[in-house]
Amino acid sequence: MNETVSAVRVAVVQFDPQVGIQHSQANLEHSLELAREAAINGANLIVLPELANTGYLFGTRQEAFLHAELIPEGPSMQAWLDFARKHQVYLAAGLAERDGVQLFDSAVLVGPGGFIGKYRKAHLWNREKLWFTPGNLGFPVFDTPIGRIGLLICWDIWFPEVPRLLSLQGADIICSLNNWIWTPPPLFDDSGKCMASYLTMTAAHANNVFIAAANRIGEEQGERYLGCSLITGTNGWPIGKVASADEQTILYADIDLTSARSAPIWNSLNDLHRDRRVDVYESMLGYTDHPLLPR
Repeated sequence: MNETVSAVRVAVVQFDPQVGIQHSQANLEHSLELAREAAINGANLIVLPELANTGYLFGTRQEAFLHAELIPEGPSMQAWLDFARKHQVYLAAGLAERDGVQLFDSAVLVGPGGFIGKYRKAHLWNREKLWFTPGNLGFPVFDTPIGRIGLLICWDIWFPEVPRLLSLQGADIICSLNNWIWTPPPLFDDSGKCMASYLTMTAAHANNVFIAAANRIGEEQGERYLGCSLITGTNGWPIGKVASADEQTILYADIDLTSARSAPIWNSLNDLHRDRRVDVYESMLGYTDHPLLPR
């Protein structure tokens, strides 16, 4: 009988934060309320969406700046830090970060011991390019007592290099924080999955890693959001259901987090990292130049 090394209950929170300073406190309180429900139900890794405390569709850069805060000194950060300490959980959350005059679409990871680290979104979508600076921290993976946790944000999942680099650094799970927005149809297949669902599943499968993807729902300034939050196993298939397009919900998965380090790929001879032909394509991709990868 196999011994569970790192038993973790993961929760992804799907809800509807609204842009506007007048909504900021309500967004934060709502995120904490849902995170509290997840903690009460036994979750010890909780994932909130991208820009969970601000909403998404800023009208101007000045509006984005007014929503932004310092990491880790800002008020939302302090509330999430207090929550993680009180409930002894790990929490990944998205927010607009202010650093001098620069703004970043950032994700943070906090835990029982306090602030763990942050990631700044590398691939900016559409009008995000008007407010935010592209991320400059690379793709860090954070060692925690429950396992190695990587972060990515929304549009990043369309770039296979991101989950690959996180996986190569030993991530056991990738927390994917999203504002997947409606684009020209078709948007959903007959099972209710959107393309982002399949990209998440493919990234998990191709990299032998768990992915916990939290998206938002609702409407904001005429735009709609796709929902479809999900938690995938290392084989790429969803653990449990994929969330609907319009329902506030919390999804849970009970997993042995560090099992990602030895998850089988169909047979004893396959190994996704070992089988890469870096001798053929490394000079074109340059992965070995990533500052966080082992030399």
